[in-house]
Amino acid sequence: MSLGYLLLGVLLLVIATVDILWTTLWIEGGAGPLTSRLMDGTWRTLRRLTNGNSYLLSLAGPFILVNSLAVWIALLWTGWTFVFAGSATSLINTTTGSSVSWLDQLYFTGYAMFTLGNGGFAPNGGIWQIVTVLVTANGMLFVTLSVTYVLSVLGAVTQKRSFAIGVTGLGTRGGEVIRAAWNGQEFEELPLLLNTHITELNRLTSNHKAYPILHYFHSARSDAAAITSIAVLDDALTILHVGIPNQHQPSNIILESGRSSIESYLKTLHGSFVDPEGRTPPPLSLDSVRNAGIPTVSESEFETALDDLKMRRRTLLELVESDERQWPTDSPS
Repeated sequence: MSLGYLLLGVLLLVIATVDILWTTLWIEGGAGPLTSRLMDGTWRTLRRLTNGNSYLLSLAGPFILVNSLAVWIALLWTGWTFVFAGSATSLINTTTGSSVSWLDQLYFTGYAMFTLGNGGFAPNGGIWQIVTVLVTANGMLFVTLSVTYVLSVLGAVTQKRSFAIGVTGLGTRGGEVIRAAWNGQEFEELPLLLNTHITELNRLTSNHKAYPILHYFHSARSDAAAITSIAVLDDALTILHVGIPNQHQPSNIILESGRSSIESYLKTLHGSFVDPEGRTPPPLSLDSVRNAGIPTVSESEFETALDDLKMRRRTLLELVESDERQWPTDSPS
């Protein structure tokens, strides 16, 4: 009995099992310690290698997802191999009755994990028969959880892009959204549109908590980039909240709800993907809104209100740039 091999195998199995269950089942826990470090390191490496090319970065999400699954398989497979290597008599060759090699043990644990049937080797004795059953159960559990996880992630990616396209359909700048919603007298249809997008944003926030890998699914299309759309939505809500006189604003409830939803999204990613220090986004301007004939507050009043939002906008800028995007700067029209 080689106790060192046995302990090493058990350690690898514990690491893999904890990380798999943490990532796939713990909704509030995000990704497991190993997976989160793997995702972050892979993303940073790909950003450097692709030099920010959006088309190439659009492959990052699928690559990171497959890479995570491959690491889980490798850990489980290697772990069980070391467990069987802990005893020189754990397996027997059913054809020759001779001892088995490392390659034989690797082969046996592989076909036991993926239930491929009898491979010419068999567990030697009751304990190792039970261990073989555990290997098969572990493999079936891994396959089930992995398939469920992949389908859930892909569904969340689709929802993320749907939200982004919905927002950019109104406009690709905060001021553009405001101008599009103004009918000459009021923002009549804006509350309904905002309510729809806020609901989708809340879903996106929940999905990010459950599947942090969503942050690494980069879209080659700028209009399908969720974080840029959130920056546009935040700018539009800021203009409505502090740049438009009260008598012309939509319901204050919908504005507060929208700002609260964006705040929740930022808190979800804060500390994981951002470091809200340093640069502030370009100043938000009311010029394009004024030029469209929409009533606004004075410039000094607007600038004073923006001072209280510097940290929030810095966080948004960090997120936008972490996705290799440009800040959606409005311009007079």
